[in-house]
Amino acid sequence: MTIKLYTAVGTFKQRRGPKGMTYPYVELGKQEYVLDMQEMVLWTVLNWRILDEGEVKLLYEKKLVELKLDYHKTFETCLYYLVQRGLIAEGKGNIGEDALYDLLSNLYVVPIPQNVLLRMFSFVRLTFKGVPLTSTRKLLKGDKRTNGEKKVMRIANQAIFSTAELIKCVEQDKTKFDCDEDILDALYSDEFTTSENIAYSVRSSLACRPVLIDVVNLYLRQQIVFGRM
Repeated sequence: MTIKLYTAVGTFKQRRGPKGMTYPYVELGKQEYVLDMQEMVLWTVLNWRILDEGEVKLLYEKKLVELKLDYHKTFETCLYYLVQRGLIAEGKGNIGEDALYDLLSNLYVVPIPQNVLLRMFSFVRLTFKGVPLTSTRKLLKGDKRTNGEKKVMRIANQAIFSTAELIKCVEQDKTKFDCDEDILDALYSDEFTTSENIAYSVRSSLACRPVLIDVVNLYLRQQIVFGRM
């Protein structure tokens, strides 16, 4: 039986419109996508989550009930439209790891900037509101990363890399690039690898599984989002 996994792609943002009202949208590849309420609920359910179809549907329908939303599209239709627009990614495989790799290999890893001042402000604000110190002090701590996760973030902060490209960089122990030529040389210097087949070419790399796990863990801890070019 084929396993299917899903996750959200893009970044949630809000903009102030006419009459001072704000509206939410998803930014992806420098384009803005305004979603209807059903689509936004489904996208939000998958933001910073990786779920199979049954898990997605369960959380989606639960959220619709919580929000008391009327709906005119089925779950399947809503999911189909978002996958077709590239706002939700779908991965398939006979086993979970293959489905996960199919899901993430061609998605671009976008680090979320760590704002120390914002964490400090949130700590002070919540503390004065009476939130226990045991909870608020967590805001002052930076993300604790493994050596592998640090390496992935070091690479991803220098340019926009897909998960497959990150695997290729780690495989060659390339973590610092002085120019675009250095990046191209690290990724596509051989006669075989191209941007179209790199996901296939690094699937058997010894670095594949460790980097895939690092990317997933960073994503689930809200340190990165996924994008498309």
